[in-house]
Amino acid sequence: MTMPLIRARGLTRIYSLGGSEIRALNGVDVDIAAGEYVAIMGASGSGKSTFMNMVGALDRPSGGSLVVDGAELSKRSPDQLAAFRNKSVGFVFQQFNLLARTSALDNVALPLIYRGWSAGKRRTRAEACLEMVGLSDRMQNHPSQLSGGQQQRVAIARALAGEPSLLLADEPTGALDSKTSDDVMDIFDQLNAQGITVILVTHEEDVGARARRRIVFRDGNIVEDSQ
Repeated sequence: MTMPLIRARGLTRIYSLGGSEIRALNGVDVDIAAGEYVAIMGASGSGKSTFMNMVGALDRPSGGSLVVDGAELSKRSPDQLAAFRNKSVGFVFQQFNLLARTSALDNVALPLIYRGWSAGKRRTRAEACLEMVGLSDRMQNHPSQLSGGQQQRVAIARALAGEPSLLLADEPTGALDSKTSDDVMDIFDQLNAQGITVILVTHEEDVGARARRRIVFRDGNIVEDSQ
């Protein structure tokens, strides 16, 4: 039996706030296979972003088991988690988080420095990723010279640069108009068709409808899981 890319069992996250405990995740069990296209949905405070942060090793579980790409994340040191993020996960956020005084090409190539890649290899990979998202004619532009949709394309290219096994996108269209959102979602559709596992966190129904599986959180629990 093939091991799923993501396997959560009893996944729990508890935060302490003002002497009270907040259960952001309440014993979640879920499997996500390699190559899936999943929308994680729910109201604010439902646990959807907490779940994504756990899967992306940006936060640590309070309890339970979480295995992603063969790594049991709850047992990894901070350095091991950083190495895991660099190797296995590509992140796309609502705010593009690009370096303002740096070209699109160098923004995409930057994470590859931590892989120890040579300058030539970094440039070649960054060029390929920008071509993949339709920005071969904007490689030398700085973020201020790009539209919001183009900046998000650069962010997607940066997420793809390290050839991750998993692409995590947190409200990737939240700062975009509807037409630009459709264009960006077309890219996620194409990437998944190429075999990349895509997980989108979104509260937008039309964005969630683009995915092939929908997982809905409420009060730290999964209340819907449908194809």
